[in-house]
Amino acid sequence: MKESFRKDALDYHRLPKPGKIAIKATKAMDTQRDLALAYSPGVAVPCEEIAADPLKALDYTSRGNVVAVISNGTAVLGLGDIGALASKPVMEGKAVLFKKFANIDSIDIEIDEKDPDALVETIARLEPSFGGINLEDIKAPECFEIEQRLKERMNIPVFHDDQHGTAIIVGAAMTNWLHHSGRKVEDIKLVCNGAGASAIACLNILVGIGVRKENITVCDRNGVIYEGRNEGMDPIKEQYARKTKLRTLTEAIKGADVFLGLSGPNAITGKEIKTMAAAPLIMALANPTPEIMPEEAREAKPDAIICTGRSDYPNQVNNVLCFPFLFRGALDVGATAINEDMKIACVKAIAELARKEASAEVAAVYSDEHLEFGPEYLIPKAFDPRLIIELPLAVAKAAMDSGVATRPITDWDAYKNTLQSYTYRTSMVMRPILDRAHLNPQRVCYCEGEEERILQAVQTVIDERLAKPILIGRRNVVEMRIKQLRLRMEIDKDFELVDPESDNRYRDYWTSYHEIMERRGITPAMARTAVRTNTTIIGALMVHKGDADAVICGTEGHFKKHMTDVVNILGLKPGVETAAAMNALMLDRGTYFFTDTQVNPDPSIAQISEMTLLAAEEIERFGIKPKIALLSHSNFGTHENQTAFKMRAAIEDLRQRAPSLEIEGEMHADAALSEKIRKDIMPNSKLTGEANLFVFPGIDSANISFNMVKVLGGGISIGPLLLGVSRPAHILTPSATARGIVNMSALASVAAQVEKECAAQKAAPKKTSKKKKVA
Repeated sequence: MKESFRKDALDYHRLPKPGKIAIKATKAMDTQRDLALAYSPGVAVPCEEIAADPLKALDYTSRGNVVAVISNGTAVLGLGDIGALASKPVMEGKAVLFKKFANIDSIDIEIDEKDPDALVETIARLEPSFGGINLEDIKAPECFEIEQRLKERMNIPVFHDDQHGTAIIVGAAMTNWLHHSGRKVEDIKLVCNGAGASAIACLNILVGIGVRKENITVCDRNGVIYEGRNEGMDPIKEQYARKTKLRTLTEAIKGADVFLGLSGPNAITGKEIKTMAAAPLIMALANPTPEIMPEEAREAKPDAIICTGRSDYPNQVNNVLCFPFLFRGALDVGATAINEDMKIACVKAIAELARKEASAEVAAVYSDEHLEFGPEYLIPKAFDPRLIIELPLAVAKAAMDSGVATRPITDWDAYKNTLQSYTYRTSMVMRPILDRAHLNPQRVCYCEGEEERILQAVQTVIDERLAKPILIGRRNVVEMRIKQLRLRMEIDKDFELVDPESDNRYRDYWTSYHEIMERRGITPAMARTAVRTNTTIIGALMVHKGDADAVICGTEGHFKKHMTDVVNILGLKPGVETAAAMNALMLDRGTYFFTDTQVNPDPSIAQISEMTLLAAEEIERFGIKPKIALLSHSNFGTHENQTAFKMRAAIEDLRQRAPSLEIEGEMHADAALSEKIRKDIMPNSKLTGEANLFVFPGIDSANISFNMVKVLGGGISIGPLLLGVSRPAHILTPSATARGIVNMSALASVAAQVEKECAAQKAAPKKTSKKKKVA
């Protein structure tokens, strides 16, 4: 290990404060009443409830989402028996991974005890505190006995990740190798080098997916494990003792289809690999140096598919693909154990995920890799956000089917939405919009239809039935990129394609555009060129002509240019002077909206009123009640300059136009966010709680504030949402992600629904009631 890397590792663990985990309160602790509820006397109430019904602990405490990571430090990574205390950085690291990947709170517990009886007794007594136990880095063969005894004694999941985590990923790799190679599992000849905890667990899983025991040969440091061997044997190894004349790894490997290495560095040579069957699977999983380096294995067997435990080679067998999500599913159904059915369900879910097209989020993280199912992509990547959805769903269903779930899931759609919220932080805020879009998808036109993020987003839009996509782009380019991205959608089947080079509506469109723009300097020749080359103009014209219900543009180019084209063609809503833009920002403390972040440098009083009303209407579609603050450097009349007067006048105008809105100003941002501060300076404020819509006096303050809070608060943004245009239209920014485009698609689809509903109401004949004659 390089000295510079050692220093980086030490600094990472030491700074800015020692360690990798901390405890954070989930309830407010700001007042005397909060303290009375959190501790005495209020805490007695849930205690009484739990005493009467132990399952209530899952309702009133964090137990159902807390896993203990427990080790005695006897088999730590490649370091061996370094003791309980020295293992603590590893256990803290495991706890961090639980939180990062599955939002599971975890506490590391290092126990200074090597006697299996005492260790079992200590761990078993911890059951009331935790929803699950993750055993880590406990040496074989004791680990088998310890886990088995704890599983028999405890009514919560107990899982030795060194055994079963590796086994599940190996099972997924084997499943996909069989799928890729077309071989039959019952015909596979497998040689395993290593007979420790991980190796035996891997073999058990492989037998569970169909590998025949009689086709497995296991070797350890003493050679082949065969019937009648006495040296270095134990009851666990005896399970895989074969009746054979083979005595060495060199002899056993000849003609083998699969090599599974869970032993040590350089345990097998290229010369031995050459004797394997054609196109073998080589899983050399010793870390950090595998049984054979991939380069040597490839030279010996060019047609081999190779997996290692290292991140710098393809097909990394990494336990983080498994254990967080396995526990997530187990905890969510109150499972009393993690059984074989749940492990096999996990194997299948991981394998199936690798065979799907890579999501946009994964492609962005691994931009230098070609993530297409095949020899170098048998196993999903650790940062694939679909793991938190697909794996817990599969595990939870298996737990219920196998009878170990104490809290069965009844609403699978709601559960899936909850899982999505762990990785797509916008999903819970967007849920009302997504649900409504799904009920009645509208025709949404995407102007940059050749762009990869658009194509990836459109695949999701199709899968989730959020809109009926129309893509603008050249047919040959779109076809090529769909193939490159391994997307499943097909032109003319799943979406409509508008090819500017050949669309038969070209003449109709350019003449319509010329009619709109002829007195704004656009000649017929310019109109013809624009409708061939400017996809934003084409998209806006589609909405104008009724060929689409909404338009989305902006992943390339400048916001202002796109907005000019959209507004020129579609116009503004009646009474609106100018368009505006609003951004939503999701922070840990809540969701907030900022306007105008993109359009108006110095909005007038009327424009501020208009954008506020439009923004409030948009926020209500999220199922959120708008609480509006008009911000200024003036705090309720403390200054008399132009911007303070503008915001003060806008407040009065808004109260007359929309008296039911909860709105206040002009005021400082801290007063908008703190009811206590506001009460001190304005006791009669009409705003309650904290504001969630911030209206700024100008574009500079709005844009600066939004971007600063986004970075400082680690926020996730939605938008910008275009306000005031007469027809549904949204302009993205070049930094938009595929998930952001999906969100905007749903917003556009819902806006089109609302537009049609309003039109239908206006067109409906008015009901007239006949007045009764008074006698």
